[in-house]
Amino acid sequence: MSQLKPPVGPDDHTQGPIDAAIVLVEYGDFECPYCGEAYPELKAVQKAMGDSLCFAFRNFPLSNAHPHAERAAEFAEAAATIDRFWEMHDLLYENQQALDDRSLVGYATQLGFNKTLIESALSGEFATRVRRAFTSGVRSGVNGTPSLFVNGRRYDGPRDADSLIDLFKRMG
Repeated sequence: MSQLKPPVGPDDHTQGPIDAAIVLVEYGDFECPYCGEAYPELKAVQKAMGDSLCFAFRNFPLSNAHPHAERAAEFAEAAATIDRFWEMHDLLYENQQALDDRSLVGYATQLGFNKTLIESALSGEFATRVRRAFTSGVRSGVNGTPSLFVNGRRYDGPRDADSLIDLFKRMG
């Protein structure tokens, strides 16, 4: 079973206490239809588990299969600089069919990006951060999306909310 490398830390995008009993990490691609299917399931898990769960998201754009995934990830990273990562994360998954540059600029404007931040996101300024997350996924054994890790170990079981909630309650 693959180990998460590096473990969740202050550089990660997290929701919930970082020292929660259960730490769930998703390596995801904003254009991946399977990630899109997992999105509402993981939201339901977060809601059900409350503060006993820390959820972390790491970008893993599969650019060969999904031509807009890399740029969408860069816009999410740009949103993080103004503390709007999770809002952008949600917008991107809720609008997976519209991830072209024009749509991304529209989402950025909606979230309050100024012109300079939009230009930075379009210029590739956030590509290094996306690459760092992608590389950590490769080192952790990720070969597709979504890939989940529970308390540092790769999880390949059922990904529906009920199964995950049941697992986490048994663990906690």
